[in-house]
Amino acid sequence: MTISYSELRRGTVIVLDDEPWQVTEWKHTKMQQRAPVLTLKLKNLRSGRAMERNVPGNQKLTLAEVDTRQAQYLYSDGDLYHFMDMSTFDQYPLTNGVVGDALQYMKEQDVVDLVFYRNEPISLELPTYVELQVANTPPSLRGNTAQGSTKPATLETGLTVNVPFFVNVGETVRVDTRSGEYLERVG
Repeated sequence: MTISYSELRRGTVIVLDDEPWQVTEWKHTKMQQRAPVLTLKLKNLRSGRAMERNVPGNQKLTLAEVDTRQAQYLYSDGDLYHFMDMSTFDQYPLTNGVVGDALQYMKEQDVVDLVFYRNEPISLELPTYVELQVANTPPSLRGNTAQGSTKPATLETGLTVNVPFFVNVGETVRVDTRSGEYLERVG
């Protein structure tokens, strides 16, 4: 199926050079006495590589046939990370190249979305935020109560984020998976 630039949206997955690319940003430019140009900022779903490409503004784009399925992270076995499809119970071993930085936000038994292209898992999508327990952080000192002050905290997955001084070891915090920033203390 093909689409024109007017049907293009952020997050749309298209096929370029026989690879699936997700559109992160786009801009259509039409100048006087020149052909229109479509500038695309893309992310490769297989490798995670980002690029910017200019294509003719009137060129049709081919939509990639991707399928998203819920899967549970089971365990890691050396260089492989095993996920189980929640509906068919099929297991998929993924390499570190596919999982990438998402490991810092996942613990065993967490549910994520696996993205399939041509019946092969090519990437995973995390929820917008995750709740993780603080494993290590320096103690708060009396007088360090200035608004906006933060301290580093290492979470149970090894991720380090800046948290307010009132957060202590053993507490659970909510972290944004898109930016890696502390959102709030949970319960």
